[in-house]
Amino acid sequence: MFTGLIEEMGTIHAVHRSVLSEVLTIGASTVLEDAKIGDSIAVNGICLTITSRTASSFTVDVMHETLNRSSLVELRPGSRVNLERAMLANGRFGGHIVSGHVDGTGHITNIRKDDIAHWYTVSAAPNLLRYIVEKGSITIDGISLTVACVTDRDFSVSVIPHTSSVTTLGRKSCGDVVNLETDILGKYIEKLITPAETPSTQSHLTLSFLKETGF
Repeated sequence: MFTGLIEEMGTIHAVHRSVLSEVLTIGASTVLEDAKIGDSIAVNGICLTITSRTASSFTVDVMHETLNRSSLVELRPGSRVNLERAMLANGRFGGHIVSGHVDGTGHITNIRKDDIAHWYTVSAAPNLLRYIVEKGSITIDGISLTVACVTDRDFSVSVIPHTSSVTTLGRKSCGDVVNLETDILGKYIEKLITPAETPSTQSHLTLSFLKETGF
C-alpha cells in the first residue's frame, strides 16, 4: 500500500521490450536506501516489484495487463517518473489509501495558473468519473491530490508549487497521458451494495441501511 506522497523523481535508463511486456531500468537514490529485491515501488502510481538493483538503479518487469491500462508504454530512456516506496506499518499516513493498481488513464486537457497554484483539468472515461467526487481523493501518476471539481467529461485539481516542483506533474503539457487510480473506498462500497446474483450471497449492505445508520 502507498500514500501518494512522492519521494523522488527517477529517470528511465533503459527500456527492454518483448512482444507483450517490458523491463524498465530506473535510476534513483532515495527509494534505494533500504530497498531489496522483491520490494514494491510505485512507478508513476503503479506498484511494481524490484527484480534487481545496483547502488543507483533498479529494474522492474511490466506485464501486458499493466501496459494496456497505463501510460508506462510511453516511457523512453530519459523519461522522468514519480517514485514511492510501500508504506511502513509505523509510518505516517500523509496522503490517502493508494493501492498502486491504476484504473486507467486520462488526458490533460487544460493547465491554467491560479495565483501560486496551477489547475490541471483531466479528461477521463465515464467508468472512471463515476468514482471521482468533488473534494475526494484522486491519484494522478502516483500523486495523491484533492479533486476540486468534476463534470461528466473531466475533473480538475489545484496543485501547489511544491507538488509541481518535486513531481513529474510540473513537466506535463496539454495532451499528455496520466495514470489514474480512483478512491478505493468507493469501489468497495459499490461492490457491497450491488445485489448479488443469487439470494444466498446477496449483501445486506444497502443504500437504505447506510442512510439509516448515518452514512
